[in-house]
Amino acid sequence: MVTSIILIRAKRGTVKALAEDLASRKAISEVYSVSGSYDLVAVARVESNDALAELVTSELATFDNITHTETMLAFRAFSRHDLQSMFSIGMD
Repeated sequence: MVTSIILIRAKRGTVKALAEDLASRKAISEVYSVSGSYDLVAVARVESNDALAELVTSELATFDNITHTETMLAFRAFSRHDLQSMFSIGMD
């Protein structure tokens, strides 16, 4: 599984609709509206680097309301939530 974080700038007035559209797609697990230089952060989880390339360079490139993206590939996940679920296995 390949996980990436996609930083997205959107045309003014399109952020909510764009976020909803992205969130409905199979490859996108989460979308956050954020402050700062970008409007949205999308977390993509796909089977391969080729699938990620297809998502970013073919699928997202067709969105008229996306003005810029920056994609970061995740190497490892460090999450307190994952650790809590791992240590709670078999406990009631």
